Amino acid sequence: MEGLKLRATKRDILGKKTRFLRRQGITPIHLFGHNLESLSLQCNTAELQRIIAQAGMTRLLSCSIEADKQPKSVFIREIQRDEISGQLLHVDLYQVQKGGKIKVDVPIILVGEAPALKEKGRSLTHGVTSLSIECLPGEVPPQINVDLSPLEEKEQAIYVRDITLSPNITLNTDLDQMVVKVSEVRVERVEEVVEEVEEVVAEVEAEAPAGEEKAEQEPAD
Repeated sequence: MEGLKLRATKRDILGKKTRFLRRQGITPIHLFGHNLESLSLQCNTAELQRIIAQAGMTRLLSCSIEADKQPKSVFIREIQRDEISGQLLHVDLYQVQKGGKIKVDVPIILVGEAPALKEKGRSLTHGVTSLSIECLPGEVPPQINVDLSPLEEKEQAIYVRDITLSPNITLNTDLDQMVVKVSEVRVERVEEVVEEVEEVVAEVEAEAPAGEEKAEQEPAD
């Protein structure tokens, strides 16, 4: 079976009591899927952290559950962490049907260098960061690479329609969505600001003596 291997056992501890599991280095897991009765499972936290780092949410896993004869083909559907400490709190797994297509969002990774960025005052404007696709579980790519080397001119862009995918993958993202674009950075020149300030100061200084001289010419009461 394709995919990384994850070992899990059935879990009897539920609700708030699961905090005791986490203290023992065990993470609660919930497994669900099409026509599948949801299962409460648990897994060694260190092993699960390693799997998450390697698989993310787009790579097929082979999940072996204690006492089950056959492993299950699953994806990581949701990862919950503590907002402050980053501690792994809970993971949801989704079992896929053999031979059935699934819908998943795959991240876009920018690779290479854009020749247009060699000119000063230019930057990349980012659009969509992932693509929604549909395909068989074993054909889900871990990421979609987008080469920046065709970007040679200012205002040139890459759109979803420019990305080539396998014929077995159905793309659900709007083809006119922008992925990345070379834009000109509007930088206010410091020299121009200094000149404007100097002009204002000069005008103020030129008006001040005239006012004082006029005041001296006025007769006293």
